[in-house]
Formats: sequence, C-alpha cells, structure tokens
Amino acid sequence: MLRVTMLAASIAVAASAFGTAGAQDIKLPGTLTLTAYDTGTSGFNIAVAVGKVFKEKYSSDMRILPAGNDIARLAPLKNARAQASAMGIGSYFASEGVFEFAVKEWGPQPLRLMMSSASCNAIPLNVARDTGVKQVKDLKGKRIGTVVGSPALNQNAFAILAFGDLTVKDVKLVEFSSFGAMWKGMINNEVDAAVASTITGQVRELETSPRGVVMPPTPASDTAGWARLHRIAPYYYPHKTTCGAGGLSPTHPIELPNYPYPIFVAYASQPGDLVYSITRSMIVDYAQYKDSAPGADGLEVQRQVLKWVLPYHDGAVKALKQAGVWTDEAQKHNDMLVKRQDTLVAAWTAYTKADAPADKEAFAKGWMTARKAALAKAGLPPVFE
Repeated sequence: MLRVTMLAASIAVAASAFGTAGAQDIKLPGTLTLTAYDTGTSGFNIAVAVGKVFKEKYSSDMRILPAGNDIARLAPLKNARAQASAMGIGSYFASEGVFEFAVKEWGPQPLRLMMSSASCNAIPLNVARDTGVKQVKDLKGKRIGTVVGSPALNQNAFAILAFGDLTVKDVKLVEFSSFGAMWKGMINNEVDAAVASTITGQVRELETSPRGVVMPPTPASDTAGWARLHRIAPYYYPHKTTCGAGGLSPTHPIELPNYPYPIFVAYASQPGDLVYSITRSMIVDYAQYKDSAPGADGLEVQRQVLKWVLPYHDGAVKALKQAGVWTDEAQKHNDMLVKRQDTLVAAWTAYTKADAPADKEAFAKGWMTARKAALAKAGLPPVFE
C-alpha cells in the first residue's frame, strides 16, 4: 500500500495558483482510498497526479493500493476498504459477471463509471523487437504473457491475436502472477508479447532494454481482422496512436486497438455526493494535473466517451451535466446500461438461490447459460456466450 503524501501549499498560494471558482461545492473526505494497477503503470501514475491535486487543494489524502490483477483491485471496493478504483477493461468484465467473475464469490458487480482517459496512447500487444515480428499474424508460435485473475489483460491479448487470425492454440501462453511479473518476464526473455498501454513505464523499460519493442498494427481498413477482434473484445476501437514507446509520435503514428484507460469506477452504492466531488474535481482541476503524467490529458471532460459499455454513477452524471457535456442521448444509453446491470444482478440472485452446481467449472457454465437467457428475455444482447 502506498500513500500519496504531498506538502499542502499555503491557502494564499493555493488560491492564487488554482482559484476557487467552481470548487466551493467539492467536499472530499480527509482520506480517500483508491486501487490501481502496479506502480510504474500509466494508470497508477495518473492516479498519483489526481491525488496530488486532491491533497494540495482539498486537503484530501489519497491512499493508492497497487494490485496486480482485477480481482485484487476490486476486492477492497467490494469489502468497503476503498471508495474507487483506476481500473482497466476488467471493470466491464466484472459488471457483466464473466471470466474470473463468473464464480460464487463474485458474479456481476454494479460498478459505475466516474471518468476515463482517452488520450494519444493505445493498449495493444507490445512485442519484443528481437522476435522479428512485424504483423500480428507473425506471432504464431510465440510466447504470449497472461496474468492469473486478470481477464482484461488476457482477453485483450486473445482479441488482438484474433485480428491476425490466430487463436490460443497457435501460440504458447505463459502465465504470471501479476502484471508486474509478466513485464519482468518480457525483460528477462521469458515471454515475447504482453498487453499494456503504450505509455506505461514497463513498455518504456522494454524499449530501452536489449530486446527493444514493436507494436504490430491493427489498421481499421482490415475489416475482417476487426470483425474477428470484436467477437472477443467489443469494447476496442481502431485508434491512430501518436504517443508512447516504439517511436510513436504525431509524425509516426500507428493504428492500434484502444479503449479508455484508466477507467475510474466506484460501486453504485457509493454516496452520490462523494462521487460527485471526485468527478467534479477531476473536471474543474484538469489543468492542474493534465501534464503531470502521460495520458492524464485524456481525462479532459470533452474527451469522455458518454455512450460506452459501463453506466455512469449518478454523482458523476451530476458533474457532467454541470460541465455541459451530458446529453439526452447519453442519459438514454445510461438508462439502458443500468437496466442491463439490474437484469444481470437479478439473474445472478436467482441462479445462486437455485441448486447451482458446486463444481467451479459447472457453476460458471450454468451461470453463462442463465445469464444469456435473462438478457435475451430483457431484449439485451449477451455479448459473451
């Protein structure tokens, strides 16, 4: 557990530097606890940047708990030991109750979105340059990193492999205990490719190592490749990536798969006033942290994806309305996503109260069948079969 501690500036200096307009209604507790990816990742660094503003401007001390997989990141929220998390796409899997969350201890989680970062980076399969790989299809027979308890990282890898018309049978999966351990494996030549943001510290480390780094492109023009990718990961979209390792720049862009990251989420049960204050600060204090960490600029309110795969928390909606970006279309979409979550939670309750199998594999299989039936009855697509 890390504690983000900063010396508070004097009231006069803070007022001069940041101003007080639009902040009078922000009330943050003395201590906030947030979970995030491992130290050194872009998600962790962005959380630190936001936490610095919370401390300096609102005297709110953000404690950041780094965790190597999605289960570990969400457990403190579920057990009321943390208020929010800077998650990846695992937040979507948790909301849907699939993969590692299709177990008795979890099921669909009523998570709500606050803010997410959509910047110049992407979240591809980063490949060691010494492998000679140039296209996704060249990964055939290569070693692909996976992480125990992290469906986000693993599903992303499988989806990108599908773009190159490859399956897990065409590669060698190497399992690690955490994101950090997987990336140490990349440096130590224990694995050839792993998923991460192009701006995360571990990818930079690989770039400067003897192995080097390359990102095989996933051009939008390859519609067949994207159709295969979307069957596994519908949350991805083609992105002209202009920042990160591997020589990426506005003059040397690469088309890569992307989705917002980090994704700041809280449970629906978190008080609206708290979520409002967190979200409101991230909006009005954007100028104070946007240059403090790579990717933090993606939290700009105008870049928020208002019609995506997770519903927004009511407190966040209030802040977005205040910022003038929330629309009737966004509200309609949000209502549909809340209905989807309610449908999943009700289906889970019914399934677990019935005579569900004790065997873990049989339990998950039965749940996926019950889940699909409940969504179909509600007129909603199952997405995950």
